Amino acid sequence: MDPDVTEADYRGRVKRIALSGGIGAGKSAVSDYLASRGYFVVDADAVARHVVEPGQSAYVALRDAFGTAVLTAERTIDRVFLAEIVFHDATALRRLNAITHSQIGREIVAALDGADAPAAFVALPLFRPEHREAFRLDEVWAVLARPEVALKRLVEHRGLRIDDATNRMKAQASNEERAATADVVLWNDATLAELFTHVEQLLDQRDLA
Repeated sequence: MDPDVTEADYRGRVKRIALSGGIGAGKSAVSDYLASRGYFVVDADAVARHVVEPGQSAYVALRDAFGTAVLTAERTIDRVFLAEIVFHDATALRRLNAITHSQIGREIVAALDGADAPAAFVALPLFRPEHREAFRLDEVWAVLARPEVALKRLVEHRGLRIDDATNRMKAQASNEERAATADVVLWNDATLAELFTHVEQLLDQRDLA
């Protein structure tokens, strides 16, 4: 418990839960479902897109760090081109993270602090243990799928080439690594209906339904 928060305040505050999960696992499906049920959901990917928009501090820093080559004809950050750069260059990736991570974190904290719902969820594809303290999380739920299932989804539903999808999956944390940092594991190897049933069970167990 946060030492600056009384027990009464802690009981009354909005419960904070992180959703982690790799590409093709179904994290977005869970976060979309929770949002449709009226829960407050912060999407770290959406925040990451926002902080690099023109006029935001990260936009200026990225332009200065990587040059105008990372700008589109409309003078916005070419996120696809930038992702290609950092995917093959560890130094560039560290530079990108140094510029964007602190700004993303501040926006997520501000959003969570303003949440007014039975629970607030934050979808974090790159969950790290330090996020527990930074975002004052109560729990971490990991949405996982067997690699062959995730690969099939990426190829059949997102139209990725097999080699591209495989490389993206290899660049991410494994299921074992994600499970080790989570309080709850939601397996999504079957239908969405079964996944959502499991979500509802978790919400009911935590008096959040």
